[in-house]
Amino acid sequence: MRPIWHTTLQTMLMAAMLAACTAATQDHPAELGGLELPACDDSEDIVIHRGYTASYNHTTLTPDWVAWELTAEESRGECNGTYSFSRDPQVSFPKASREDYSYSGWDKGHMAPRADMKWSEKALEESYYFTNICPQDHTMNSGAWRKIEELTRRVAREYGTVYVVCGPVHGSGQYGQAGSVSVPDAFFKALAVMTGNGYRTVGFLVENNKQTGTPRKYAVSVDSVEAVVGRDLFPLLPEEAEASFDWNEWNK
Repeated sequence: MRPIWHTTLQTMLMAAMLAACTAATQDHPAELGGLELPACDDSEDIVIHRGYTASYNHTTLTPDWVAWELTAEESRGECNGTYSFSRDPQVSFPKASREDYSYSGWDKGHMAPRADMKWSEKALEESYYFTNICPQDHTMNSGAWRKIEELTRRVAREYGTVYVVCGPVHGSGQYGQAGSVSVPDAFFKALAVMTGNGYRTVGFLVENNKQTGTPRKYAVSVDSVEAVVGRDLFPLLPEEAEASFDWNEWNK
């Protein structure tokens, strides 16, 4: 979903996006648009940026979820600007800042990764908003999470388009705070693609500690991810598309 930078049209786009979030029908999902958007409602602080849509939580100071559509062409983007992490001007206070992460020992971990946003300098710059950032263990961020990000780009190139939603899992709070930001226990990511035989999905759950395994180690059904996060991640898809996965369809 790409925002339109005109006030009236952006308002219309937000209304359409919320309608897609809460749509109950599963007839012809590709025709409805917003396939990457999870179930949500108008109580959430949802922001639309050039490359991603996010729901920001003012209690945890992290996104509840970040969603985007990645095409094969976008996965090969070559923009390479240098940007600083910054507060999202579309998000009201309270919200995270660089000071929260300073000397915390946690990485500023992208949900929608920088490499997925290199098709547009605007998309790349906005990926550095704290709307898109969570505290991540450095080893996990550069290990297991990075490998899942790389897999996602390969999937986009294989199938032409992949729909992605990911975010933190805040459970026991075992890792405490990074400044005022709640450190997640784990992270989830869910992927959906259209194949010649219908929609296929896969999910991943990764603990926020020294995880370095391959994506297969963390792969689960989208239904399993939804049970953990308590949200329908692909409400426009038939339920049977989320119930299981064939790893051979993802490991190409």
